[in-house]
Amino acid sequence: MDDKTKTELEAAAFRHLIEHLRERTDVQNIDLMELAGFCRNCLSTWYLEAADEQGVVLSKDEAREIVYGMPYEEWKAKFQTERS
Repeated sequence: MDDKTKTELEAAAFRHLIEHLRERTDVQNIDLMELAGFCRNCLSTWYLEAADEQGVVLSKDEAREIVYGMPYEEWKAKFQTERS
């Protein structure tokens, strides 16, 4: 497999993961952290780091909005629950 195809497949898988996490608002970040060792905030941080490596100017809030599909504060207000 050539590098271009590999990158395209990785990007498609990442987009699918983001779509899945946007649909599964019932899954809290703390649950993801406990089970998988990463959460939506981790993904947004990794996205921000990748942008920085490519010289793309992106804020933390913009990276979070890309992952959450809305501003982070809005997502928290709509979907974040108290930890039981």
